[in-house]
Amino acid sequence: MALLDVHSVSKSFGGLAALSNVDLQVEAGRAHAIIGPNGAGKSTLVNTITGREIPDTGTVTFDGAPLVGCQPHEIVQRGIARVFQTPEIFHDMSCVENVTVAALAHRDGAFKLNFLQHPRKLRAQRESAENCLARVGLQDKLDARAEHLSRGDKRRLELAICLANQPRLLLLDEPTAGMAQHDTQGTVEVLRDLAREGMTQIVIEHDMDVVFSLAEQITVLHQGSVIASGSPDAVRENEAVHEAYLGGAHE
Repeated sequence: MALLDVHSVSKSFGGLAALSNVDLQVEAGRAHAIIGPNGAGKSTLVNTITGREIPDTGTVTFDGAPLVGCQPHEIVQRGIARVFQTPEIFHDMSCVENVTVAALAHRDGAFKLNFLQHPRKLRAQRESAENCLARVGLQDKLDARAEHLSRGDKRRLELAICLANQPRLLLLDEPTAGMAQHDTQGTVEVLRDLAREGMTQIVIEHDMDVVFSLAEQITVLHQGSVIASGSPDAVRENEAVHEAYLGGAHE
C-alpha cells in the first residue's frame, strides 16, 4: 500500500479545471517528483494533499486514513510537512527559536505564543531544534536572525522547521528556486541525505537536473492531467513529456 494515495482527484475554479481525475501513489521511503509547465496543476495538487483546497471529487489518503476535510494543522500532526516556495518563517526570531517553536508545536499539538517565555521547559525542544539545524547545515547560525539569512539559508531554515515536526512525508515546493548554484548543490545534498535515512519526499521542481538527481519516481502533469508517471529514465524518454515540458533538452 502506498503511503500517500491520491485517487481520481478533480478540482475546478470558476469553471476552469485545475485538476482532472489525477492519480498519484507515493511509496514510503521514496523520493517522488511532480513536474510540469506553469499552470499544469502542481500547486493545486499539493494544496489538496495539505488541506488548503478541498477537491471537487476524488480521495486523498495517508497511511490508509482519509485527508479530505482535515484542517492543514491536523494534516501536519498526522505527519505531513511542507516547505513552501516562499519561505514561511519568523523573520524577527533567531534560527534556533524558529525551529524550537515548531518542536513545541509538535509536542503540544498547537501553537502558543508564550512558548519562548519558559526556557527551563524548552531544553529537550531546543536540543531537537539544534539537531534539525545541524541536519540542514545551519549549525553555525543558531542565533542568527532569520531576516538576515541568504535565500538559500532561509529555505534550509524552513526545512529544519519541517523536520522538527518529525514528518513521515515531506512536501517540497520548488526547494531550489532562486538559489545560487552552490546553495542548490547544498540543498540537493541535504535532501539526498534525508532520502538515505528513509524520509519520504514529494518534490515539485522546475530544475530538471535537480529532479533527475533526486527522484526515484516522477509524475508529469499537463493542463491538470497526468500524462506520464514512472522512473526517471522512462519519463526522460517519454515523447509526450518532451512535447509538453522538456522540449527535448534531455534527449
